[in-house]
Amino acid sequence: MATKHEQILQYIDELTIGDKISVRQIAKAMNVSEGTAYRAIKDAENKGYVSTIERVGTIRIERKKKENIEKLTYAEIVNIVEGQVIGGKAGLHKTLNKFLIGAMKLDAMMRYTGAGNLLIIGNRTKAHEYALKAGAAVLITGGFDTEEHVKKLADKLQLPIISTSYDTFTVATMINRAIYDQLIKKEIILVEDILTPLEKTVYLRTSDTVSQWHSNNRETKHGRYPVVDQGMKVQGIVTSKDILGQEMDTQIDRVMTRHPMTVGGKTSVASASHMMVWEGIELLPVVDDSNRLEGIISRQDVLKALQMVQRQPQVGETIDDIVTSQMLLTQGKTKGEDFYKIEVSPQMTNHLGTVSYGVFTTVVAEAASRILRGYKKGDLVVENMTIYFLKPVQIDSILEIYPKVLEVGRKFGKVDVEAFSDGLMVGKAMMMCQLIDRQ
Repeated sequence: MATKHEQILQYIDELTIGDKISVRQIAKAMNVSEGTAYRAIKDAENKGYVSTIERVGTIRIERKKKENIEKLTYAEIVNIVEGQVIGGKAGLHKTLNKFLIGAMKLDAMMRYTGAGNLLIIGNRTKAHEYALKAGAAVLITGGFDTEEHVKKLADKLQLPIISTSYDTFTVATMINRAIYDQLIKKEIILVEDILTPLEKTVYLRTSDTVSQWHSNNRETKHGRYPVVDQGMKVQGIVTSKDILGQEMDTQIDRVMTRHPMTVGGKTSVASASHMMVWEGIELLPVVDDSNRLEGIISRQDVLKALQMVQRQPQVGETIDDIVTSQMLLTQGKTKGEDFYKIEVSPQMTNHLGTVSYGVFTTVVAEAASRILRGYKKGDLVVENMTIYFLKPVQIDSILEIYPKVLEVGRKFGKVDVEAFSDGLMVGKAMMMCQLIDRQ
């Protein structure tokens, strides 16, 4: 049976897009305390199907699909620019296709303004009205207001008019940054993107017997299953090793491994892969905040996802992407002494103008990873890295990175990395990795 928290979430999820909700309203409708209602609304906000806006309240918005994550809702725009909604509140749940800056004559501006747009403009009332009639929302900069008849038009058309104290350039930068951050998030695959959902997950209950494990094994050909109690909370994992030599009528909770490692849906696949490799785990239960089973992921699921990420074109570059893309392989004077060159750009420095510790760590890890992949095909995870020392490296300097494989086995690799600038050693590091076959 679903808990009160889950019932409230389901109730909110079934509301019409654009509906306004409040703690008091939910508490009354679901016959729960205001504290319980508040926690459920916050959880719904984290899951992305409500948005809370200052001076407006909480509204039901459309949950964005992964492939469409770069599109922001007008409600999100209000929060990004710290704005105030002065009209068209009913349209806050809608998404915008693009934004444009109104820095031209009215007739020229209208040629570029259409449905699903956001016009960023100052106190030009006529432009506000024309934009709304063209199907666009309006963001007024400089803290200006608009006329009452324009606000009424916005309410009628359900297109928001937002006022912010920031100037046009700052607002455009803030929105662009938010879209860029969304694009980076889009590239990060989460456990919820690859899991086998609950309805397709084979699991056992603590009250089941070993004979049920054998029945599931014959049907699925798998040997590992999560074990749940009557409330669907994960209690353990049972594998073929646990079953070996057990009587058919032995209860599962007597042979299972208790307190198994679990992950949440918002955990990144990269983090899950580290857990599985380090702990030698083949299957992880995926749970919600209450430890209820939501599905499972296997090591094969994780490896396929990581390989897919490597084939994807970059859309929103992180600092790591910028650093690694600038590392150039250079042929050494003698055979086997190839090294990597990278110029220290402003983005790679700290407030003192020298290469940052984080960037140096990225460079070391990338150089070691590249050389190991030359020895053994497959994926790897960093197990341990020790940086012995790091001398200041100035902006615009050239770093030369010399990775040297000390030892490589079937499932591990050890690499020594030395960094030079102007002929002087500026850093030295040792990295240990676990290697994963792509099978």
